[in-house]
Amino acid sequence: MNAKKLIGTALSVVLCASMLAGCGNQKNETETTTEKGKKTLVIGDTTFNSSNEENNVNPHDAYSGWACIRYGIGETLVKYSDTMEIEPWLAKEWENVDELTWKITLQDNVKFSSGRDMDAEAVKECLEHLIENHERAKNDLKIDSMEADGQILTIHTSEPKPALLNYLGDPYGCIIDVDAGFDDGIVAGTGPYIAVDCQSDDHLTLVKNEDYWNGTPKIDELTIRTITDGSTLANALQSGEIQAAYGMAYESYPMFENDAYTFSQISTSRCFFGKMNFDESSVCADPAVRKAIAMGIDKENFVATLLEGNGYVANGVFPEGSAFGGDKVTTETYDPEGAKEVLEAAGWKDTDGDGIREKDGKKLTVRWLTYPSRQELPLLAESAQATLKDIGIDLDINCTADNNSVADDPTAWDVYAMANVQAPTGDPEYWFTVFATSDATRNQGKYSSEKLDELEKERTLMQAVGQTAQNRYDFGSDRILREQRKKEKAASTEMCTFLVLNISSLQLVPVNIIAFRRAYGAVAPASIVLPALIATGMSTMAAVLFCKAMCLMSKGHD
Repeated sequence: MNAKKLIGTALSVVLCASMLAGCGNQKNETETTTEKGKKTLVIGDTTFNSSNEENNVNPHDAYSGWACIRYGIGETLVKYSDTMEIEPWLAKEWENVDELTWKITLQDNVKFSSGRDMDAEAVKECLEHLIENHERAKNDLKIDSMEADGQILTIHTSEPKPALLNYLGDPYGCIIDVDAGFDDGIVAGTGPYIAVDCQSDDHLTLVKNEDYWNGTPKIDELTIRTITDGSTLANALQSGEIQAAYGMAYESYPMFENDAYTFSQISTSRCFFGKMNFDESSVCADPAVRKAIAMGIDKENFVATLLEGNGYVANGVFPEGSAFGGDKVTTETYDPEGAKEVLEAAGWKDTDGDGIREKDGKKLTVRWLTYPSRQELPLLAESAQATLKDIGIDLDINCTADNNSVADDPTAWDVYAMANVQAPTGDPEYWFTVFATSDATRNQGKYSSEKLDELEKERTLMQAVGQTAQNRYDFGSDRILREQRKKEKAASTEMCTFLVLNISSLQLVPVNIIAFRRAYGAVAPASIVLPALIATGMSTMAAVLFCKAMCLMSKGHD
């Protein structure tokens, strides 16, 4: 990603999230039938752990919503098609009544695993608890108030929120019965499975929901085992200790490419990227170091060799098919000789001949923070260590399950390599407000871009004056005028005119007034049309004349 300041280097977007299941013999059957006739399945999962912020299955706790939805405990109001189109789920239909109001109609005859009916009151309570407890939800949703009436939930936002439904489809939006409690991180959802035992970093036990509203679950009991080591996961699948594996390292795939096993894959927008630390204590505060790191990592070889082609080199953090991905952005390519020149020009030189550059008596050592639960990340660290050493950078790798605590201390790391699904809601704004804006929840590296923050504020302002998502703002047509006015700290004539006309509010047909008059028994409720037209026409004409006069006065002062 090229920018005035380099946030980080996008390394690769993995195309497929894989589930590997054994089949074909008794030892590795996908389903195991017990002596009681129950069908059971044991799945090994590298991602269900605290270092991945999946401590339990409570969607209101960090990123545990991913486990809640992945294992069929909770469901969201909407879901996404393969082309990221919004589809009904717990909500069967919805209406954007006006710019601040959404009317959502829920599915009928849906029950939580607690036995409670899923009605609008239950969903309202769930969203209220989510907003109070989740670090992102309040800012994402902008919900001001809600009303529940049977199966109809009416949501009022504090500002226009065209992407509200997108965010309600985020895994944190799993609808749960908050009255049922959160003991041991277990929640009561509406999904095909019920969590009965959850031990963080160890296992999750689920039983089928006999009263599931949308079909009959095929497996009676599921056990999810946390196995963070890739070799251990592969050995457990081979031995029959588990019947399926999620998050298998690509290097282990050849062991299972036979008729006894089945691969199940779906496309994702997961990106592996390195966040740069802009804290003054970090060597990455030097833009030359950031640029050299981006040029010194062989991303093509990493994807081709270590990922065995299961992904592609990303120009930025968004997938190729998105409006912000592919050739829409550019980034540094692998250029070790160019990286050396960048470092030399910035004063980083190898004066003692040990292969590592120094400046002002300080070795060019980059503290690389990552974690083991994503099997690709330790491989990435080793690959980066090798190629960066060639340009004179020493990579000190800290691959730890305690990555979240370390990341919160900006003096403890220089690059934080991680994996993240970049647009789970279909809205790219998600990534910016989580990682990139100055007040983003996960901007641990203190990246700051005045231009990016300004654009985010402009977006919010345009929403506040009622523009739709489609015509929200044309960032190019009046850039010169806006920049000039920004310097002058003054509102433009056009801005004032728009505001005055908006306030004056010419009303051709006063629909609301007619409705009120009809409701209170007026004989001729529509008779108000002509007086309203005359009154609002006069106010609008006065507004136009006022704006014209102010415009002439402004030109006279110029």
